[in-house]
Amino acid sequence: MFKKIASALAFVIVTLSFNLSYAQRAVNVDSKLKEYIFKADEVVCLEDTSNKLTIETISSATYQNKFIRNVNFYPKNYNRSSAYWYRIKVRFKEDVKQNAIIEFFDQITDHIESYLPDTNRKYIKSVAGADLNFSERSYHHKNFEFLINTTKKGEYYYYFRVKSKDQVNVIIVYRTVERFIGYALSEYIMFGFFYGMIVIFSFHNLLMFLAVKRRQYFFYILYILSVGMYEMSTDGIAFQYLWPNHPVWNEYAYGVALFFLSTFGLIFTKELLHVKIKAPTLNKAINVLLGIRFLFFLVCLFYDNDLFKYKFIEAIPLSLCFFTGIYIWWKKQYGPARFFVLGYFFLFMGFIIKIVHILGWSRLFIGNVIGYYSLSFGFLLEMVFLSFAIGDQVRILKRKKENARKQIIKQMQVNADLKDSINKELEIKVEERTKEVQQKSKELQQKNITIEDQNEELLAINSLLEQQAEEISRMNILLEKDNITLKTNIEKVTDARVNATELDFDEFSLKYPDRDTCYKFLAELKWENGYACIKCGNTSYCNGKVPFNRRCTKCAYEESVLHQTIFENNRIPINKAFYLVYLMYNHKGAISSHKLSEKLGIRQSTCWTYASKIKKVMEERKKDLKGVGKSGWRKLVLDK
Repeated sequence: MFKKIASALAFVIVTLSFNLSYAQRAVNVDSKLKEYIFKADEVVCLEDTSNKLTIETISSATYQNKFIRNVNFYPKNYNRSSAYWYRIKVRFKEDVKQNAIIEFFDQITDHIESYLPDTNRKYIKSVAGADLNFSERSYHHKNFEFLINTTKKGEYYYYFRVKSKDQVNVIIVYRTVERFIGYALSEYIMFGFFYGMIVIFSFHNLLMFLAVKRRQYFFYILYILSVGMYEMSTDGIAFQYLWPNHPVWNEYAYGVALFFLSTFGLIFTKELLHVKIKAPTLNKAINVLLGIRFLFFLVCLFYDNDLFKYKFIEAIPLSLCFFTGIYIWWKKQYGPARFFVLGYFFLFMGFIIKIVHILGWSRLFIGNVIGYYSLSFGFLLEMVFLSFAIGDQVRILKRKKENARKQIIKQMQVNADLKDSINKELEIKVEERTKEVQQKSKELQQKNITIEDQNEELLAINSLLEQQAEEISRMNILLEKDNITLKTNIEKVTDARVNATELDFDEFSLKYPDRDTCYKFLAELKWENGYACIKCGNTSYCNGKVPFNRRCTKCAYEESVLHQTIFENNRIPINKAFYLVYLMYNHKGAISSHKLSEKLGIRQSTCWTYASKIKKVMEERKKDLKGVGKSGWRKLVLDK
């Protein structure tokens, strides 16, 4: 909004400053004049804020003195919401037999209406602009051309109505058709050369990328293709050949191409100059700029594509690339950077000349062709020198490889000489060793004879040993039977002692020495009448995770061997818990917790807790325990 107000205010100031009427100067045309670019003071303009004025109104006597003189080098549509009428005055000094045209240069102009008089001085309307399909143009050319209806002697006023959402330069040129054809052919030849160079560079670097697989070639290809797309978008070539039926793409094409151009330019700079290694700080700056440029591109693309017209921001990545190249060349003495700097110097100069040309100063000291195509020339020279930079880098790598190859060959020669020397030494040592081996072989033969005699003696001894081994095996079998019988007798004696008299803990531990023995006893006692799952009643089981636990094969419920026993939730060693039950039963619950603590080596409070629990069970099963004798302590185990 502020931009629109500022533009309108500037135009009002210009209008107030130059509102004095004056006689518009006519441009003289004769048969010798082939081309003429209308100067600033030869073009007058009128702002139509209502966008409703017609040619009849504009050409009337009332509006003749309302046109104001243009003060800028190029007329512009300062207020982009308004339509602008431009008028030029042409005087044919004689009848010109050659057909002629009026041409407008700025390809981003959305809508141009030309009103050129015919022989009856009646105005004929023609329409052109970037908002129309390319096929609707009178001339299939990137610029906008309007055929002059009459070239007979006399003075004529030409009117043009320009309406564009972008600010454009209104450059009006008179050309004969013959001059236009020659000019257009020359221009398209130059375009063919320029874009042909881009294709050649792209194809060459594609082959290099496929050959050496270095990423810098890939990003260079993307960079120069972005350059080509930007140039085609600004020249109107892309609209003519790529999307002639989609003029809306013109609003995005050059902005998108600029984004890819600056992005791939920065990435290519990083890859070619090894910025990450040689200048980490600049590498971070490039990464930050890439992120900011991407965010700005998204804003332009999805929020306000009018921001695409701020092309001058590309000076920032251009300057950063230029500075990075200078830094790495000057500070790091990296050879390929000199061509990189030279290429970006020409691009930078082309960029500056382009800005000067846009501001209208180029006619003062350089030609229009150089000013208009300065950026293209800059890109072309940049591509050439960047290719030199890549080639120089390849040359350096090739030289390094050649030096490495020479070093390898030299080392191989040294290795060969060393090998020959070692082989000679080995031959001498092998010969000496062979003599030693032959001498030792004779000694071994003599020893073998002795060993054979000893082997015969050993065979006789082995036969005797085998007989003795058979006798020992027979005796071992008899001893094993005696051991089994003895072990059984010991268990019976131990059981008898357990049931007959009170044992101390060491004697009791002979029967129940560890957890597995106790768990085995509990399992046999608990499931002596068969297993049945307490969840589903299934009688089939398998081993559980804990030894002597049983897992149901149907519902997978695992029942602990301690479940439903007096030892469930037990916190002391299971064999000591067994002995505690044994003592409580033998003393009929009358043994004190202090005595239990002394015998078991467990705290008195813990013994008291367990003794109370066991005494309670003894009271509950007093009738069942009556008359069962010393083995009755086992009946206290199951929690029925």
